[in-house]
Amino acid sequence: MTTPAVVPVEQYVASLNRKRTAAGVLFRDARDKVLLLQPSYKPNWEIPGGAGEADESPWDTAAREVAEELGITDRPVGALLVVDYVRPQDGRDEGVVFVFDGGLLDEADLVGLSFIDGEILAADLCTEDEARALVKPLLADRIASALRAVKTNRTVLCEQGRPIG
Repeated sequence: MTTPAVVPVEQYVASLNRKRTAAGVLFRDARDKVLLLQPSYKPNWEIPGGAGEADESPWDTAAREVAEELGITDRPVGALLVVDYVRPQDGRDEGVVFVFDGGLLDEADLVGLSFIDGEILAADLCTEDEARALVKPLLADRIASALRAVKTNRTVLCEQGRPIG
């Protein structure tokens, strides 16, 4: 009987899969219109959120991005709505995107938004159909999955924005 080769720990750890992460937050109003942001640096609108930094948890990423983009620091990140596996594309490695529930916004909340650093030009509440016209198709699918998660009170697992299983 042969003994299997043992790989040194450092070599094993170096061989492990690494994925980029991002986190977004779905804010909506009482009619299920979704808060979208118009970034200054790209043509498509987005939900609040962005890329995870080194050693940052997805919920910390979401909270940081909401604070940076909207000036909201007094609302905790809510339930996990979507976990979306994203395949490698456009020179980017594969990744995992998390979407959290930001809860309901009212008019006072919208008036209180502050776009501090010039990254965001505008914000608007949009229906799912209106959002589909403003965001990339992948995000439109992810938003639809997040709205489904809100209605069913269950996290939706996705690949490329579309529910699996």
